[in-house]
Amino acid sequence: MKKDFQDERLDKVLVEKTGLARAQVQKIIKNGDVLVNGKIVTTPHFFVSSKDKIKVAKIKAEAKKLKAPKLNVLYEDGDVVVFDKPAGLMVHEASGKNEPTVVDALIKHYPLIQKVGDDPRRPGIVHRLDKLASGVMIAAKTQKAFKFLKKQFSEHLAKKEYVVLVYGTPGKDLGTINFRLIRSKNKGRMVSIPEDSEVGKEAVTHFEVAKKFKTNTLLNVQIETGRTHQIRAHFRAMNLPVVGDPLYKKSYMKNIHPISLPRLFLHAHKLTITLPNKETKTFVSPLPKELKNLLTELPIAPPRALKDDTVVES
Repeated sequence: MKKDFQDERLDKVLVEKTGLARAQVQKIIKNGDVLVNGKIVTTPHFFVSSKDKIKVAKIKAEAKKLKAPKLNVLYEDGDVVVFDKPAGLMVHEASGKNEPTVVDALIKHYPLIQKVGDDPRRPGIVHRLDKLASGVMIAAKTQKAFKFLKKQFSEHLAKKEYVVLVYGTPGKDLGTINFRLIRSKNKGRMVSIPEDSEVGKEAVTHFEVAKKFKTNTLLNVQIETGRTHQIRAHFRAMNLPVVGDPLYKKSYMKNIHPISLPRLFLHAHKLTITLPNKETKTFVSPLPKELKNLLTELPIAPPRALKDDTVVES
């Protein structure tokens, strides 16, 4: 932690000092376990300086388990860091959640990133991945880089490619889903509505069949927009729910045995983007081992026969 500082948030200072996740630090502060100059402070955004005497009166044993996770860095320069997010790790804090996040890792390894961005809860974050998904992400290390990258995502210039396993089989091997998305009033889900509707946000998903299994299909997916739960909501609307999805699953899938998978089979495989140094790069995240292993266990779709009895492999 830098020796001299002024007007820094108390929670950010303690994250850097203790290495704990920010959600856990905020909980400790709100519980009245932090003293500043001998007085209890319960406000995480209380501002302090290097002259203040900060004391953590009590750190519970379970708090030590919530240290900021390490990042598997794929690329790094002075402007950005590209990394491989594992399944099960949240990108940033959420209401009611008390667990480590990607943001905690970024702050731990790049303290100056705390001042980057337009939301103090999401420093450096220019796009997101669902907690149960995995794959390549990019974060900005400077404010200039943040604006540069954010513009690419908002203008749909960044190319994002995913590998997704769904239940069922699409009616065609190539397709585009244009359903608009609107947030449901319950369960925190997104709902797909017709593209000609005047409500909801535009969402465009392209897919290509990579491999057909007996009751599942492996898809290569590209998205033009980056809406919340876009891929999951779109394929559910097509009666092709993503394997391992606890929120958008279909309860009436006949003749399909659910696959036991403690995560989404949704992996951000590639990201092609122009960096602030004007160089366009493609970053690749290999399919995680648990997903590779699952694919080897699935029965392959039987060949289909044409009317003249010619056999065609799927």
